[in-house]
Amino acid sequence: MNRRICVITGSRAEYGLLRNVLRGLAAAPDVELLVIATGMHLSPEFGSTWHEIEADGFAIDARVETLLSTDTPTGVTKAMGLGLIGFGDALTRLRPDLIVVLGDRFEIFSAAAAALIAGIPIAHLHGGETTEGAYDEALRHSITKMSQLHFVAAEPYRRRVLQLGEDPAGVFLVGGLGVDAIESIDLLDRDAVEASLGFKLGVRNLLITFHPVTLEDDTEAQMFELLGALEARTDTQLIFTMPNADNGGRKVAAIVDAFVAKQANAHSFTSLGQQRYLSCLSLVDGVVGNSSSGLAEAPCFKIGTVNIGDRQRGRLRAASVIDCAPRRADILTAIDKLYDPVFRATLADLENPYGTAGASAAIVRTLRDYPLDALVKKRFFDLPWCGQ
Repeated sequence: MNRRICVITGSRAEYGLLRNVLRGLAAAPDVELLVIATGMHLSPEFGSTWHEIEADGFAIDARVETLLSTDTPTGVTKAMGLGLIGFGDALTRLRPDLIVVLGDRFEIFSAAAAALIAGIPIAHLHGGETTEGAYDEALRHSITKMSQLHFVAAEPYRRRVLQLGEDPAGVFLVGGLGVDAIESIDLLDRDAVEASLGFKLGVRNLLITFHPVTLEDDTEAQMFELLGALEARTDTQLIFTMPNADNGGRKVAAIVDAFVAKQANAHSFTSLGQQRYLSCLSLVDGVVGNSSSGLAEAPCFKIGTVNIGDRQRGRLRAASVIDCAPRRADILTAIDKLYDPVFRATLADLENPYGTAGASAAIVRTLRDYPLDALVKKRFFDLPWCGQ
């Protein structure tokens, strides 16, 4: 009997990481692949990126609406409740043997909670990581505790999952899925990227993504500090990708729109899609903002990252990452360092702490073969006391 495996995806970024896992499961003769699209995928405001899923040849077996208004804590809470109801219905109808989720988004938390109550085992990808400036941190670790299988990107993350009391037999160190995606995608050349974006790249180019810092109350002020620093970069093409659906996300997007409207060298995109985004990474001088992509994917292209503020505090980072405070002067100093010839010379031998390609294939093998009997009933595995 085929194993019914349901992959749940809620955003453009996470789907890009899951794409090769989906392909591997779809090609497996002993797997019946199910797909649930939720969150930002279903919203025109965020690009209706569910079209990308279908364009890749994957049928969407259920759509779970979550986004009402996520610009406030109340809105996010209601979205989580709406998602819990929708996932409860979808999982009852689809009856998967196992669900696969990635990361730390609030809609993914709702999916995991619904599966937990339904007695459906959960495979969690990219657990054990930390993002101390966002409530995603707590959601990620909560999803870990609801899951039975864990696929982590680096050894410190494996140890952290074990520290949470998970069975070592169910924790697999596979590397980062972003590295996998880069290795398997056909990147566009400069002419194709320029045609797709609708403008010519300059001598200097920066890719900018700034998400709300959900455990702080000054995200808008931080955004104005960033734009104040970028305003002086009139010699640089500034390519913005819009923020996630989080507290304050619409306000950040509106600030970006206003900036782009008055800056001839600034351009914004709701969603670049994985191919265009990675192609841009291959052509720009660096990444600026607070997105995990600057830490996980940008090092593969031997470019620098200006990582602003605390949103990604606690994540592993390569030597290409320049951390700075969310203040205009500090951001300007960090951008100057990014262009410094001495710094740029160090990037040639850069190593990515998120490993090399192969994560997707390893995940698919385990999802196909791991015995599911008795997975739902978990034991808490205590670590030995230090010094004893």
